[in-house]
Amino acid sequence: MADYLADVQKYDSSADEAIVGKIVKHLGIALRNRDSALVSCTDPEELKRVREGWCKKKLGIADDAAADALIEKVCQAMSSDNTKDRVTFYYLVAKEAGKLNQLA
Repeated sequence: MADYLADVQKYDSSADEAIVGKIVKHLGIALRNRDSALVSCTDPEELKRVREGWCKKKLGIADDAAADALIEKVCQAMSSDNTKDRVTFYYLVAKEAGKLNQLA
């Protein structure tokens, strides 16, 4: 848990540990596999999975264009990071969408 929180804090120094914990719990077994624990901003199918599974189902963002814009913004923010941790990525998408309190 500490590793996930430390990674999120690279982008949001005041990251809420409880919210990070809820994202970790939500992702569950996916975090055990290195490939599924990371997000690839260059893979359209991966970005579609983030949009459909995280943005739509968990955050309630029904508009595809709005979800894609949030995902693109986070891709840009994390562009210098070659390994985009899924927990951090999801946290930042929720933060950009103003939905962190929904996860609390």
